[in-house]
Amino acid sequence: MRKPYIQPSPSKSVTMAIKALAAGNAHEEQQKTALQWIILDLCQTDNLSYCPESKRDSDFAEGMRFIGLRIREEININLNRSVDNVTKE
Repeated sequence: MRKPYIQPSPSKSVTMAIKALAAGNAHEEQQKTALQWIILDLCQTDNLSYCPESKRDSDFAEGMRFIGLRIREEININLNRSVDNVTKE
């Protein structure tokens, strides 16, 4: 298991996709590539956040995972529901 504070290195195509996304001119495939890398690789959203060697590492990993889960939640939110039913704090 990698230490959660040691970040993965994106490929050149991923970096280009993230830069295009940030600039607001990413095409569909770049948008998907950038978000997939952010959610799965950077945030480690689908991985176990528990680090048996260190509670601090577990806490750090869970914080990263939380960000990925929040991004995924916003992607999957049902906008057809009434805005009053969507609670944000």
